[in-house]
Amino acid sequence: MRMRNKPWAKEFIEQHPEIIIQNPENYKGKWNELFGNNHPLHIEVGSGKGQFIVGMAQANPEINYIGIELYDKVIVKALEKALEAGSPPNLRLLKINAEELEKFFKKNEVQRIYLNFSDPWPKKRHAKRRLTHERFLKIYESILVDEGEIHFKTDNRGLFEYSLVSMSQYGMVLQYVSLDLHANEPEDNIRTEYEEKFSAMGQPIYRLEAKFPKK
Repeated sequence: MRMRNKPWAKEFIEQHPEIIIQNPENYKGKWNELFGNNHPLHIEVGSGKGQFIVGMAQANPEINYIGIELYDKVIVKALEKALEAGSPPNLRLLKINAEELEKFFKKNEVQRIYLNFSDPWPKKRHAKRRLTHERFLKIYESILVDEGEIHFKTDNRGLFEYSLVSMSQYGMVLQYVSLDLHANEPEDNIRTEYEEKFSAMGQPIYRLEAKFPKK
């Protein structure tokens, strides 16, 4: 995601610790205490500008949501959306790297992970950077409940095909696959910014839901 640098972003982020958690490692195994309930916890890896995660939090108050993004200039947009939405009490944001999820979440702490329009890293030598590569699947499995789920959307056919193979080889069960999500769009589908952009261009949106094998 290419965005202009925002020199004010860091200070703005620090002004809103109620939304962007400053010391997330302190809540490993204790996210239910932060939210003040025992609702299911869903996380989005790569939240971008936040339209999806904020929309999900508004639509599903019985679920707790955490959006993860690495860069100040990106997560600050999600912060602005959360503030515009009235700071949903079931939403928090973390400025962390997806490779370090195990530092912030314990096993059986997360019920579902969303991956939306992730960087496809098309070159073969960069395959390990894809968020559906085996090394990331292992990380997700380590924090999810048994038979936890991944919900994945992309406009990139190559990445989608790769992800189908990667998840299948890992032993995951594919529960839902769509090669054109918007041809018969579910009423509860929350669109991301990229999803709206590519759909308007006539690009099909690919989506899948996959469940990890029971241990």
